[in-house]
Amino acid sequence: MKLLAVETSTERCSVALLLGDKIVVNETLAGQRHSELLLDMVEELLQAHNVKIRDIDAFAFGAGPGSFTGLRIACGVVQGMAFGAHKKVVGISSLLALADAAAKTSGANRVIAALDARMGETYFAAFEIVGGFWQTLIEPCVVDHTSLPRVDGGGWCAVGSGFDAHGYLADQYRTQLGQFLTGQLPSAREIARLAAAEFAAGRAIDPQFAAPLYVRNKVAMTAAERAEHRASQAALVKT
Repeated sequence: MKLLAVETSTERCSVALLLGDKIVVNETLAGQRHSELLLDMVEELLQAHNVKIRDIDAFAFGAGPGSFTGLRIACGVVQGMAFGAHKKVVGISSLLALADAAAKTSGANRVIAALDARMGETYFAAFEIVGGFWQTLIEPCVVDHTSLPRVDGGGWCAVGSGFDAHGYLADQYRTQLGQFLTGQLPSAREIARLAAAEFAAGRAIDPQFAAPLYVRNKVAMTAAERAEHRASQAALVKT
């Protein structure tokens, strides 16, 4: 299988090419220059491995949350390539990609992933590996020091620029953290790896349905709280 992935949700501009069981990456700290650099980086990576766009079986992008401009760039570029190649796409949470990298580095199976959202806010999610697969315990959301969600248990690995930028995160979860990884940003490497599994499971979509994950208006809820919320909404509909 050949899969091309891009990730531009933060200051890192990252492109990955999955070739069978191998992943090769081209990435740089781009600041605000993603739109200038991304297509050239894609072309460099493809040329280096003698691959054409038409050879790609599927495309993937870091769906966010993250920089609004960066998310639109990643989604738009992947949509354009997928339309041209008549292939499907997969969007992967940038926070899940961050968690997946942290798990590979630390061996942890419970990860709190957080990215700096500026203005004192943090993009936040919590994940756990169950039966070899990632389960989302707290869906991607935006929080500040007044709205931090409850995280149950201990042995969590903390990762991401949110922890680097906002001390209130470490203060809130300090007694529950087993490991703390600093200086980490999402990479297309994990986007490619996670997207390949989604593609194999038949969960790729047509490019016109691809969309960034914006979470500015989402409220943090655990899986149990989401189930309770859905039940209450269903009850309201019946009445």
